[in-house]
Amino acid sequence: MPRKTDGIEFELHPSPQKDKDGKPLLYVKLASKKKLTFAQLESYSISHKHMAKGELEACFTKFLNCAALWFHEGYRVETPIGSFAPKLKLTGEHTGPKTVTGRDIRYDGVEFIPSKDFIREVCTNRLGFRCVEGPVGNSQMHDPKAMDEALRRSLQQGFTTVKIFRICSGLKRDSAQKYLDSLTKGEHPRLRRVKNGKSYLYFPIQEESPVEK
Repeated sequence: MPRKTDGIEFELHPSPQKDKDGKPLLYVKLASKKKLTFAQLESYSISHKHMAKGELEACFTKFLNCAALWFHEGYRVETPIGSFAPKLKLTGEHTGPKTVTGRDIRYDGVEFIPSKDFIREVCTNRLGFRCVEGPVGNSQMHDPKAMDEALRRSLQQGFTTVKIFRICSGLKRDSAQKYLDSLTKGEHPRLRRVKNGKSYLYFPIQEESPVEK
């Protein structure tokens, strides 16, 4: 059977949940390496949708300018693809409503609720799905020997960082940091974490030899 070359690319990752044999159950996520720039989107709209150059960008710019005015008044703005509304965040610690003023409120992004037409259009997948090449993402985390070897290689200079450990282990960034942080906890931690600017250095903790009586 010829290898599939189109469709949505996906990655498989082990989850914390286990099956009856103790093996981690898999979950799927969109492969993150593919991205379409606005220039490419505009080029497609010109060649396939008969739009004039600059027309698509002008539509987005005008929508941004108009919608922002209504966002400032707290409106939810509805469009053919869905509705947009400002998200708010309360800063500081408050237990009573009388202590909260307008100075304690901040923007926390934009909430988007897709319309039914938008969901129907984008979720009608005509090309199917295909798995990206390579092993299950982060599956090496469930191989203690592989992780111990990766940690040993990353500590060759006396300490390691998330970046160095990522290279040695092949883990994603968040998973690499989570693993290193897990080794700094518990009754018998293996690493000591030290703040270094905006990042951390991880130093091995030497086990003390038992004192002879």
